[in-house]
Amino acid sequence: MDLLPAVELQSPPGVDVNATIIWLHGLGADGNDFAPVVPQLALPDSFGIRFVFPHAPSIPVSINNGYVMPAWYDIKQLDIDRHVDVEQLLQSAQWIHDLIGREIERGIASERIIVAGFSQGGAVAFEAALTYPGPLAGIMALSTYFATAGSIQINPIHNTIPIMICHGTMDQVVPESLGLKSLATLQNLGFVPEYNSYPMEHAVCPQEIADIGTWISRILKA
Repeated sequence: MDLLPAVELQSPPGVDVNATIIWLHGLGADGNDFAPVVPQLALPDSFGIRFVFPHAPSIPVSINNGYVMPAWYDIKQLDIDRHVDVEQLLQSAQWIHDLIGREIERGIASERIIVAGFSQGGAVAFEAALTYPGPLAGIMALSTYFATAGSIQINPIHNTIPIMICHGTMDQVVPESLGLKSLATLQNLGFVPEYNSYPMEHAVCPQEIADIGTWISRILKA
């Protein structure tokens, strides 16, 4: 089985790994994008977390005049609901399932695996995590939207999965209205997401990074 190439980091170095965070980048970026954030999370020294930052393949992207760039799926129109290539998104979700499977083979319990994603990566994270056939530790959705909300077949095993949603109030790429729509959709499905907003654009900010570190520490404290 061919797995996506990825940047891997361990926090802190030298401690036995007992949890994994698979963190997906946004459109046009790659797995190096969020790697510098890891030291800023201020996670406890007792934690042994493997961070896996996979690289999306490079494909033509319609909204960028067909320019080839790293992308989890094609975006055909930038309207309020995003017209995306769902088949490509589902393929990307399957690749994340494969990465989860490798972590389990490496000895990490599925209940100790968080799936995270920024923007496009967050849309894949929602689909991948909520359809995975085993229990997971949580979902972290950053400046993103729930692209497959109308078609996803959620595995009931995830009915109580912790979900953290973060969004910038000044985001002009993925408007906060899409983050709030994801929140409402998940609430209507019975989930209890944590929602955090920040005075920022389509990015991450120091307070968000601090909040992410606190959330990870709480979720993986066991």
